[in-house]
Amino acid sequence: MLYLIRHTTTYLYRTEVAAARCTLHLQPETGGNQRVFSAQLTIAPKPLEQTEAVDFFGNRTTHVRFAGTATRHRFESRVRIEVQPRETPHALLTPSWGEVTQSALLVPDLCGSAPAHYLFASRFVPLLAEARDYALASFEPGRPVLDGAIEMMKRIHRDFVYDPNATDISTPLDVVARTRHGVCQDFAHWMLAGLRAIGIPAAYVSGYLRTHPPPGQERLVGADASHAWVSVWCGAGLGWVDLDPTNAVPANEDHVRVAVGRDYADVAPVDGVVVASAGHSLRVSVDVAPLG
Repeated sequence: MLYLIRHTTTYLYRTEVAAARCTLHLQPETGGNQRVFSAQLTIAPKPLEQTEAVDFFGNRTTHVRFAGTATRHRFESRVRIEVQPRETPHALLTPSWGEVTQSALLVPDLCGSAPAHYLFASRFVPLLAEARDYALASFEPGRPVLDGAIEMMKRIHRDFVYDPNATDISTPLDVVARTRHGVCQDFAHWMLAGLRAIGIPAAYVSGYLRTHPPPGQERLVGADASHAWVSVWCGAGLGWVDLDPTNAVPANEDHVRVAVGRDYADVAPVDGVVVASAGHSLRVSVDVAPLG
């Protein structure tokens, strides 16, 4: 599937901002089942400095610095990308999760995709006892790792309610676990916490999800969404497999990967520091338009 993706983020400030520094994860790289044909980033006002880099995890990253007063900052990413269908391994033919936990500790590689980086607590993913117990319900001894992970994904989809008004990024994971309400990043963080707590490496993936309108209705421009899901390490032979607990499906050609990290903090679309004396409001619009 070929997509044209437009992602616009606008910060509106109540007073003039004197200075700001931002780190952006808004543009994907070619790799795996994705091929980027073009990527354009428009920033207003024009930053004093703008540099491109690839971070430790292999994500395309833009660093910007603003100087001079401004009452808003606007970031617009336009990407033309092809996403090929991906084949999910047969779950029952994957190694047992016990084998995976042992082999993860023996991998000598420490590059950004190495399983060692995705075994421990991170900023938004504490290793909670309740998350461990939740995960163990899907991982009886000897169970194939992907089979258990898929069941856990489906349980999260069944047990948690998607509620965009229930949480924000500052909501602690134990609160999400108690209320069982949240959004895709909460569901992904909960699955990560459970998998890591029992020794299975798991990474946070940010990107986009193409949504489908109800039958008979037109697709609304700007109504698609930034999305988050989980990548589970299934051993050295199979590597990483992406699962979407919000929708209870393996990631497929409706999922466009932008960045991967330990949790949301590593891959936030727009992050940084703003020097101002009052608050702000945020507007986000995402359009994932299929071209063929």
